[in-house]
Amino acid sequence: MAAMFACCLGCCGDGGSGHIPLKEMPTVQLDTHHMGTDVVIVKSGRRICGTGGCLANAPLHQNKSYFEFKIQSTGVWGIGVATQKVNLNQVPMGRDTNSLVLRHDGSVYHNNEEKNRLPANSLPQEGDIVGITYDHVELNLYLNGKNMHCPASGIRGTVYPVVYVDDSAILDCQFSDFYHTAPQGFEKILFEQQIF
Repeated sequence: MAAMFACCLGCCGDGGSGHIPLKEMPTVQLDTHHMGTDVVIVKSGRRICGTGGCLANAPLHQNKSYFEFKIQSTGVWGIGVATQKVNLNQVPMGRDTNSLVLRHDGSVYHNNEEKNRLPANSLPQEGDIVGITYDHVELNLYLNGKNMHCPASGIRGTVYPVVYVDDSAILDCQFSDFYHTAPQGFEKILFEQQIF
C-alpha cells in the first residue's frame, strides 16, 4: 500500500517526473512589435492612441472571427483587417492591397477603392461599439450590436485585426468578453494552437 501511495505521489504530486505543467494560452491584444512609430498602446494592449496603426498579435486563422472596438474619443480612426505588409505609419489605411478598413467617415476602403459605406445616419460616435466579423472572404460591420449590412471583400492572404488613429482619436479593442454577443457562427479570435 505504501509503495502504491509513493508511486502516486511520484507521478502526480509536486515535482514528479510525470507532471507536465499546462501552458497558458497567450492573450489576443494589440502587438507592440507591429505598430507605427508614433503609436501609444496602453491598458494591457487594449487601447491605442497617438498617430498610426497597430496589428493584433494573432492572425485570423479560424473560419469565422469576431472582434470589437469602442470609440473612446473621436478623431481620425480606422478598423478592419490587414496583412503584416501594411504600412502602420500611413493614415488612413485602405490605400493598398494590404488593408481593408472602415474609416471614421463611414467608408470602407481597400486598394484605394471605396468598397462600401455605412448608412449616413449610422456613423460611429464616441462611446459606440463597432463589431467586425471576418470569414476569410467578407468583412461585415456591426454598430452597437446591430448588423449594418455593409459587406466588403478583396483582401487576400493571412490577415490580422488592425486599428489606426490620428487627430486625438482613442480606441479600445475587445478581442474577448464582448460588449455584444458575437453573431451566430462567429467567435473570438483563437491562437493557432487553440484551433486544433
